Amino acid sequence: MAAFTIGETDWARDAVRLGAVRRAVFIDEQGVPEALEWDEYDAVSTHWLALAEDGSPIGCARLLPDGHLGRMAVLPAWRGRGVGRALLDRILCAAQARGQAVLRLSAQTHAAGFYVRAGFVAEGAEYEEAGIPHVAMQRVLA
Repeated sequence: MAAFTIGETDWARDAVRLGAVRRAVFIDEQGVPEALEWDEYDAVSTHWLALAEDGSPIGCARLLPDGHLGRMAVLPAWRGRGVGRALLDRILCAAQARGQAVLRLSAQTHAAGFYVRAGFVAEGAEYEEAGIPHVAMQRVLA
């Protein structure tokens, strides 16, 4: 298993490293328009950053104050190696510790199975966001 660490952070401290992962995945790989990637929620969200042993950023995610998980991304070379699940587990623990009853997200439909395996349930019809098919999902927290 590849070695990596995950730390909780914020936008003011780690915008460059968080932004590098999101740019590589969402803007460069998936073609999300840059104007749609950056928003006012970055500054008020709690972020998690996954780092390789050498300190390079390999994954990220954010939790908005209202309990929405978003901007979860893992660099292609690190997919399938437990980074995404480790990020998600950290966020689930943090949301529970904050007393949030439900964690919600907007999943790209190709990634919905990943979230289903983590206990999320799809809600409603598929829709398009930034030109990519998505589905709303939620998980009730114990």
